[in-house]
Amino acid sequence: MSTERIHLKGITWNHSRGFTSAVATAQRFSELHPNVDITWEKRSLQAFADEPINELAKRYDLLIIDHPWAGFAGKNNVILPLDEYLPKAFLKDLKENSVGHSHESYSSNGHQWALAVDAATPVASSRPDLLKEKEVKLPETYDELLNLAKQGLVIMPGIPQDTLMNFYMMCCTMGEDVCTSTEHVVTEQMGIKALKMLRALAVEMDPKIFNWNPIQIYEAMTQTNKYAYCPWAYGYTNYSRKGYARKLLHFHDMVNINGSGKAVSTLGGTGLAVSVNTKEIETAMKYVEYVGSEECQKTVFFDNGGQPGHRKAWTDKHTNSLTANFFKNTLPSLDRAFLRPRYNGHMYFQDRAGTPIREYLIHGGDEKTLLDNLNILYKKSLEI
Repeated sequence: MSTERIHLKGITWNHSRGFTSAVATAQRFSELHPNVDITWEKRSLQAFADEPINELAKRYDLLIIDHPWAGFAGKNNVILPLDEYLPKAFLKDLKENSVGHSHESYSSNGHQWALAVDAATPVASSRPDLLKEKEVKLPETYDELLNLAKQGLVIMPGIPQDTLMNFYMMCCTMGEDVCTSTEHVVTEQMGIKALKMLRALAVEMDPKIFNWNPIQIYEAMTQTNKYAYCPWAYGYTNYSRKGYARKLLHFHDMVNINGSGKAVSTLGGTGLAVSVNTKEIETAMKYVEYVGSEECQKTVFFDNGGQPGHRKAWTDKHTNSLTANFFKNTLPSLDRAFLRPRYNGHMYFQDRAGTPIREYLIHGGDEKTLLDNLNILYKKSLEI
């Protein structure tokens, strides 16, 4: 490699899971390649979900992205197809060691647009000390969850993005994947049932949840002694590590939904991509390969707050011993998680559909009218 100084810029999101893990891998990569400097910048979790990657790709070489952008990327020449640059054996290993559909989630139009360096889906979490103090056990069914919520001990994320993901989850669990028809998001019967079940839970919870994302949920659970259980929120292994938060959380698989089996949540996680505008393709690809490797995922990436995307990091004794078995306990949730639609216009729908569902959870209303409005948004998204 040339001795000329090479500088790469990356953009990630503002949490230890997304930022310190990236900084640590960049630092170690620079130590291994002394002529390379990699600077990571961060943005809010909401900006991570909202800002179009075509704008970010103009300013950064490396991007941490949300997988629904894969379809957009495949159509609009924004990020580089990694399969044209990375070794086939390496990509084969990642495919074989995917956590659920994580690796597949960044594939579109016959190419791999990002590496699933981070894997997540909504999972359950608890304060074991509070459950013991209140003399209550972990709920195993929706009815038990509802009863626990009526005691004021349960919270879940209530911002639009997470509300939409929970709506997807309820529909998928009870037998209908969303956005498979060109006419509707889900059938009216299923949509009404899912909405009513979510609202029945929401009305028993602290109204503050409607301004809280998963991070804020976990902060509320660990910084106060009010809330003992969350039935579904995107998992954050950080909160199961000693010393990170005031109190330790334990993470679990989710409840059974009315005889339909354990909840099928909506896959999340993040992927590492390379901008089509980078002038340092070779170096960027070497860094991406390093971060996605089994060894880095199990050590440097994880040890510095990361939530790995490599399956062997999820089954590793080291990672589980430091996280109260976070990975072992939640892996079944990841393996059955629903893969969101990734057609080009789905982000248009995703950005707009959560708000009316959130309003319904807060104020109630006519479920059929809400579903009709969602279908209008959905059909428009198919035309983009």
